[in-house]
Amino acid sequence: VNGVEIPPEAIAQEIQHHPAPDPATAWREAARALAVRELLLQEAGRLGLRPEPEPDEAGRIESDEDALVAALLDREVEPAEPSDAECRRFYDAQAARFRTPDLFEASHILLEPEGEGEEAWEAAEAQARLLALRLGDDPAAFAQAARAQSACPSRLQDGSLGQVRRGELAPAVQAAIEALCPGETAREPVRSRFGWHVVRLGQRIEGRVLPYEAVRDRIAEMLGARSWSVGATRYVAALAARARIEGVAIEPADDAGSA
Repeated sequence: VNGVEIPPEAIAQEIQHHPAPDPATAWREAARALAVRELLLQEAGRLGLRPEPEPDEAGRIESDEDALVAALLDREVEPAEPSDAECRRFYDAQAARFRTPDLFEASHILLEPEGEGEEAWEAAEAQARLLALRLGDDPAAFAQAARAQSACPSRLQDGSLGQVRRGELAPAVQAAIEALCPGETAREPVRSRFGWHVVRLGQRIEGRVLPYEAVRDRIAEMLGARSWSVGATRYVAALAARARIEGVAIEPADDAGSA
């Protein structure tokens, strides 16, 4: 890069930050990243910038080189401020991204096998099946059985798991809960690594799309970050066009012109 050689050892160390389907691609990506870094450091030096390292979220102080690169990009890349019309168009096209999650007010009774063998698991399953049939959809009976028989700490709340989102429970348990109608107890118990679950759905709260006014600032931040990224890509490409670079190509990303 302008006569400065990047040694193979540095590229080999950088590879860990560039996962790729094959070693050759990883090597090219690592070499390109280091070439871009060298290009930016040279430009920061040419402009006479001085590093002012700052701590990250963990309290670690960034290196002088990282601080120089950040200072250069902050100075040279000015993201376009998205207009309200642009933010509104993004919202109209991506409204599903701003939908609150569905919530499931669920309860369960956990029956643990009394041992690790398959016989113990089969016995726990049989107990869970009988319990589910005996309880039916009676919420009071379910709460009483949870307090008396569940191996989960939720027994202290009548088996209530509160309002849960998708992904918060074991997949099989979540699927069983979602298959129920409000007020229904599953007749088929569900197995997880913890044991057998008798599950009940108290209420389903459908998610809703948040109004534009509630997410406008978030959209503006997203579009601003995208604009900055495109601007930084173009800035690096302009520096590369004026530089003497051998061994690696530095070109604009394919979407550099899109916002």
